Amino acid sequence: MNIIVLVKQVPDTSEVKINRETNTLIRDGVPSIINPYDRYAIEEALRLREQHGGKVTAVTMGPPQAADALKEAVSLGVDDVVLLSDRAFAGADTWATSYVLAKGIKKIGDFDLVIAGKQAIDGDTAQVGPETADMLGIPFVAYIRKIEHVDGKKMVAERLMDEGYDVVETSLPALITVVKEINQPRLPSLKGKMKAKGLKVASLTAKDIGAEENQCGLKGSPTKVVRIFPPAPRGQREMLKGPIEEQVGAVARKLKEQSLI
Repeated sequence: MNIIVLVKQVPDTSEVKINRETNTLIRDGVPSIINPYDRYAIEEALRLREQHGGKVTAVTMGPPQAADALKEAVSLGVDDVVLLSDRAFAGADTWATSYVLAKGIKKIGDFDLVIAGKQAIDGDTAQVGPETADMLGIPFVAYIRKIEHVDGKKMVAERLMDEGYDVVETSLPALITVVKEINQPRLPSLKGKMKAKGLKVASLTAKDIGAEENQCGLKGSPTKVVRIFPPAPRGQREMLKGPIEEQVGAVARKLKEQSLI
């Protein structure tokens, strides 16, 4: 069973920086991590490989430093990696990102299943999974919490809902996004770390995957960030000082004055 895992390298949430000219995230030189939800996707792919055999390939789109995320995926047990990296990909929204990922997956060729985390913590859109599936022309199922059965033709799984779950069946190949309830990600093995340490990650450009540059990056993005600003403060604020007992009493009086209690 050949499985492709979509991995995204995201900025460490404590180190997010914005390019004020383009209103895009600055990724070069910023401490980054594998998108936490993608770790569950990697783990599920590895478990399926252990059960059914085959190969797991991790794919990411990003700057050269995104190779670090792929090396970490190898340390966890992934067999092969593909880095889609080209200056033409910079500034992509979810549509342009999905276009490049779909082109990269088609370049890889034979696959039975594509797995991704439910969303990325830097954008929180949850759009890349379904858009990539649509561009590949394959079925898509979101929020998978358990895979009950999978073979070469179909998959039966539990899809997390607001109240309980649905049991769904889809033909293969398909693309699914998973939630954290699906498994507990493993830690890197010593053997995996040694393999990752010596790995040289080759990158594929827009030309390599047959992507049209006017559909990549900022040029191919139908949505753009026009302005970034902090939310305006609402209402008046007052700082209370003194012993905690006095502060609690003052808050109670003010709430009573405003008829809130």
